[in-house]
Amino acid sequence: MVMYHQGSRDLQDAFGSRALADRLAERLRRSAFTDDDAAFVASVRFFFLATADGEGRPDCSFKGGDPGFVRVAAPDLLVFPDYDGNGMFKSLGNIAANPHVGMLFIAMEDRPRRLRVNGTARVALDDPLLAEFEGAQAIVRVTPEDIFPNCPRNIPRHALEERSPYVPRSAEPRVEPAWKSFEIFADVVPPRRA
Repeated sequence: MVMYHQGSRDLQDAFGSRALADRLAERLRRSAFTDDDAAFVASVRFFFLATADGEGRPDCSFKGGDPGFVRVAAPDLLVFPDYDGNGMFKSLGNIAANPHVGMLFIAMEDRPRRLRVNGTARVALDDPLLAEFEGAQAIVRVTPEDIFPNCPRNIPRHALEERSPYVPRSAEPRVEPAWKSFEIFADVVPPRRA
């Protein structure tokens, strides 16, 4: 079973949870998205993306947008856009060096919920889906290996107060973050890609 390595097994044995871990994997883990997974993923305004470089050094990134900015395109494919950001390309650079990713989707409104997706990713700068995502500069395609829900018991309930003005939207002018005009950065901020 791919879900657990020896480190996981050692701790499961130390805490007496191996049988529970096996049952959870047996009943909840899947490698293809369900219709319910797709609906949940399409409803979120953000997710967390874990990547690691070629040496295994981890990085975790927040990815946000309007509902539908990340979507299940097929039972074995999840896609999301990369928007103009700080130009560091930590996540996408890591994917180029090490395609293994972990994604955590969390709903905090109405009914708390969480879904984890582990798989492999690739970045496409000329993907045909670019036209479907306003403001996208690249598309990330994720092939799932392990999809599983997590217990939502520790998720706090929050209500959306206001959508982000920085998310690219059709027929709305782009809003640049103030820091890009600070004197210490202004001379090195590249122009937006067309």
